[in-house]
Amino acid sequence: MVRYRNRFHPLGQFRGEMDRLFGDFFGCSEMAPVEGASPQTPAVNVWQRGDVIFVEAEVPGLKSENVEISVVGNELSLKGRRPDLPEQNAAYHRRERGAGDFNRILRLPAEIAGDKVEAKLIDGVLLITLPKDETAKPRRIAVTAK
Repeated sequence: MVRYRNRFHPLGQFRGEMDRLFGDFFGCSEMAPVEGASPQTPAVNVWQRGDVIFVEAEVPGLKSENVEISVVGNELSLKGRRPDLPEQNAAYHRRERGAGDFNRILRLPAEIAGDKVEAKLIDGVLLITLPKDETAKPRRIAVTAK
């Protein structure tokens, strides 16, 4: 039996964490699927339009008071707590929705203006608007001739 591929088994969780760490180190984890991630970790999309980066995270069932967002430089931290499932003593036939704490840190492609970040939670989808910092925006450099 191959248990290390089961994300609920301790070895599967360890493998997932190691995959994430190596992916972060080599800079390829943001585009790769989060293999071995815990079931409470939200799936995200990250895209850019002009000078604004957007992060969209799936957080069904969460209320705004259960989510904490912070930005430092070019790193976005999503923390939260999914409430415990209501039927703890039941005999589950399938249990795919996770419960408990999650913490996800995303490395963004540019420095962010932290004081201008906005977040909206609509129908279980968290949309975070992250304007680039002025230092991250391209500037036109005048060329002088002698």
